Amino acid sequence: MSDDAVLLNTENYIATITLNRAENRNSMTEDILSGIQQRILEVKADPDVRCVIITGKGSSFCAGADFKSGAQRNAGARPLQPNERSFSMYQPFLTVLELEVPVIGALNGHAIGGGMGLALVCDMRVANKKSKYGSNFTKLGLHPGMATTYFLPRFVGIPKAAELLFTGRLVNGEEACDLGLMNYAEEPDQVLAKAQELATEVASCAPIANRWTKRSLYENVDWNPVPAAKMEADLQSRSIETEDNKEGVAALLEKRKPNFQGK
Repeated sequence: MSDDAVLLNTENYIATITLNRAENRNSMTEDILSGIQQRILEVKADPDVRCVIITGKGSSFCAGADFKSGAQRNAGARPLQPNERSFSMYQPFLTVLELEVPVIGALNGHAIGGGMGLALVCDMRVANKKSKYGSNFTKLGLHPGMATTYFLPRFVGIPKAAELLFTGRLVNGEEACDLGLMNYAEEPDQVLAKAQELATEVASCAPIANRWTKRSLYENVDWNPVPAAKMEADLQSRSIETEDNKEGVAALLEKRKPNFQGK
């Protein structure tokens, strides 16, 4: 078994990218972030890839930020401003948007916060019926990140997006499918198999036609999430400075209910 944080396997025109830090719930540690960015570059350079699957090892697809190491990323050639550090945390996951071929998220387990963001940048998603999915930022005293406020209303409509964002509520795979966040909700041991079945169907179609169809699909819905992610990063970096965020993260780590004071 490779010790790489992110694995890549390509077979029958399908590239499978696997987050490989099950012991840390595939959270957004530096090795996961740099690893997925590198794997996306490799896939982009492979002209034979017709479809991509993104999945994870263990019981989580991606648990979002690793709050033990911080909710921001300091990668860069120079010291980064707070909003830049927030955006830097999400930028590697946003590179999924650069793939010209269809991308399927095989959400083997929980996808929360930034992990849910990784799921949302996929073109199609297969959920685990029993896992939890959602954007719990406000429960942590945080403004949402990774263009979550851009994606959710487009996928589920403004009223449901408002409910999910303002409550920070998590839903199971079946509920997420009913809301329109997922294409399918499967039993835990069938998630990857269903994604592979769907990927095989995609890969059997004409690759040039599918690349162009993906481009037309998103151009026709005025799809431009990266500027939204940058705007969110500014507000998220400011929310990180609040006492409510300190309380929210402490409550998460201590497994208790937060007591927000609006400070």
